[in-house]
Amino acid sequence: MSVRFLDPTLINQIAAGEVIERPASAIKELVENSIDAGSTKIDITVRDGGKTYICIVDNGNGMSADDLNLCVERHATSKMPDNDLFNIQTLGFRGEALPSIGSVSRLKITSRQANSDNAWELLIEGGHKSKLTPASAPKGTKIEVRDLFYATPARLKFLKAASTELSHTVDIVERLALINPEIDFTITDGERQVLSFSNGKSRIEGVLGKDFQENCCVIECQRQDLTLKGWISIPTYNHSSAGNQYLFVNGRPVKDKLLATAIRVAYQDVLASHRHPSLCLFLICPPDEVDINVHPAKAEVRFRDPQLVRGFVISAIRESLKNSAEKSSTVLSTGLVRAFTPPSSATATHSVQTRDYNQGGFVRPTSGVSSGGQQRLSMPQKNVNFESFSEQMMAPLQPPTVIMDFSPTHQVTTNTLTEENYLGYAKAQVHETYIVAETPDHLVIVDQHAAHERLIYEKMKRDFAQGLIKRQSLLIPEVIEFSEAQLALLQPHLPAFHTFGFTIEIVGKTGLVIREIPMLLSKCDLKQLMHDMICDLKFQETSEVVQQAIHEILADKACKNSIRAGRKLSGEEMNALLRQMEATPSSGQCNHGRPTFVKLDKQALEKLFGRT
Repeated sequence: MSVRFLDPTLINQIAAGEVIERPASAIKELVENSIDAGSTKIDITVRDGGKTYICIVDNGNGMSADDLNLCVERHATSKMPDNDLFNIQTLGFRGEALPSIGSVSRLKITSRQANSDNAWELLIEGGHKSKLTPASAPKGTKIEVRDLFYATPARLKFLKAASTELSHTVDIVERLALINPEIDFTITDGERQVLSFSNGKSRIEGVLGKDFQENCCVIECQRQDLTLKGWISIPTYNHSSAGNQYLFVNGRPVKDKLLATAIRVAYQDVLASHRHPSLCLFLICPPDEVDINVHPAKAEVRFRDPQLVRGFVISAIRESLKNSAEKSSTVLSTGLVRAFTPPSSATATHSVQTRDYNQGGFVRPTSGVSSGGQQRLSMPQKNVNFESFSEQMMAPLQPPTVIMDFSPTHQVTTNTLTEENYLGYAKAQVHETYIVAETPDHLVIVDQHAAHERLIYEKMKRDFAQGLIKRQSLLIPEVIEFSEAQLALLQPHLPAFHTFGFTIEIVGKTGLVIREIPMLLSKCDLKQLMHDMICDLKFQETSEVVQQAIHEILADKACKNSIRAGRKLSGEEMNALLRQMEATPSSGQCNHGRPTFVKLDKQALEKLFGRT
């Protein structure tokens, strides 16, 4: 068969297979067009999860008759006046959404500009466009999509249940609403309004939950031309999935692998591997430093210097977590209250029919990005104001020296406690496992094994970084065979191995010889360790993989060498442990992500006994 041009309708249907994956994808593209049009109110109506009907009405600038007739043509757009893919200031830019949707559905567009005497209406059915006709409509644009994917039945079969498709739409609109607090959004499913965003209170609290405000810390950090703002949850407030992570790059919601990896690495020492934090982060960088044209749905981005961005995000999150070490999740406190509450107590239940999320405190960034700033992080707050970022900034805290013995330097009493002594004064030991302490306003319960495990781990990490852990020469060098591709992947990171105490040589094209290792790894399976590192390097492409692997081994050794549950401690030993926790970064969690202490405020105690 000879080479030929494909039919334009077929070309659009192929594009629809990439851009329009499900009803939520179509809604995302159309809502982004409404945002780009300067709308302040966007109403979304769906039926059957969007499979049979989608309607989006906005009060934006609208389109003229000529623009309306041209907007459904492939690669016709008004959003790239300079034809510069590296200076995109709008959410849409390719001119693919409308022709793709029109090729697989029955599309109707009605639009009117403010200075126009009437609106104009255009119908497209299965890629076939009708003539423009005058219509009556207010300023703005109304787009109706009926029978999505009717022209491509195979794609229609892959759609999920209506409730599942609706949940994807809600997620998309939530992300767009977070970055556009000046716009009102509503979603209606048939006759039922399922979501409403309006001006007023914080949208962050509505999207991430009411508990998030009391269990998060603020990030506002700048390094060179990069700026990171937002909120992250403290480690003890976590979830079983990453669904509560909202990431934005230059005002665009993304689900980027590099940023997701950076978040996982930043929380690695304080969170269990199967748990995920909640967060909302806004990354701002110069437009020419990021490529947004790498994914059909514009869900991923590529950075010119990915390692710089990755390291910046990791360090910003870690510093913020260090500054919030004294905070313990209020969810833990609630669980403690329930543990004291008799089972017969009635618990209140409630259901929400309509989710009303109000205005947040972050405005879509402009193209101007300040440069040359120093990294600064806000101080932790008990009640975070989501309307604005705190103006009180402080330099990153330096990890203090941890004393690993239990010899107190002075007698500690409730009268000698300072603001830094947030864990209070030890009063008792329960079951020879838990330390009960008192502050002027709280009751504190500490898991002595988990707390001591963190102290030992932080000391071992510091000693390892300072070269205080000696190397051990292998009597018989370990020879490991790899493929040429694996060795090529490993070779750039050999200096990092040397920094951490390894002496490694490459012999021939496939041989690796290990002659020295850190003494702490003397009982490790070196072959398995190297293979695991190479597997991680394929995805992360950074020498931090070496450090992460070693830290995991250190965490295991710290767990085995910490004081056990069942060991009786004296009052001086308990108070010395509390003071060391207060001086140690990330002491609120053990190496496996479990909380080391729980705080119960005085008011909650009084409620238990009916005193308030």
